[in-house]
Amino acid sequence: MNCRALSVLLVSLWGTVLSASALEIVHVWPGFRTADSFESIGEYFGDQEHRGGRLLLRSQPADRNGFYFLTRLKSPESIAGAEIRLELILPGSPAPKAYVFSTDLPSGASVLQVGATGTDWPDAKIRPVAWRLQVLDRTTRLPLAETQSFLWSSR
Repeated sequence: MNCRALSVLLVSLWGTVLSASALEIVHVWPGFRTADSFESIGEYFGDQEHRGGRLLLRSQPADRNGFYFLTRLKSPESIAGAEIRLELILPGSPAPKAYVFSTDLPSGASVLQVGATGTDWPDAKIRPVAWRLQVLDRTTRLPLAETQSFLWSSR
């Protein structure tokens, strides 16, 4: 099989994998959040953090302060062990930082909050220069869905 035929086959398989999942990233809202913004009344009475149906993924789980990507997802089927990959380029550093999380995604509409937290986020006033968020298949490592900032696409 020549190189061109192999590339056509791989592109065809890639399209099959992507269409099979039909996972969609509907919208992403990036922004800094303080630890206080996550507190609920139940926590004052000793309960654990109330997630309100959201999937919360933090680079440093014990620290809530950080820059988050509030993400709306839609999927016709659940995805066990999906890999979420967040890549960020910060001011003053051209090399991207990557954060990888593993989680199960439910079918239907869901809300995902992915955050670079604690010492992984330098300051509340800083914004990423560019970013990319991917949902990967855990076995093939191929993207099921992805979105990125405009500046990421011009790298």
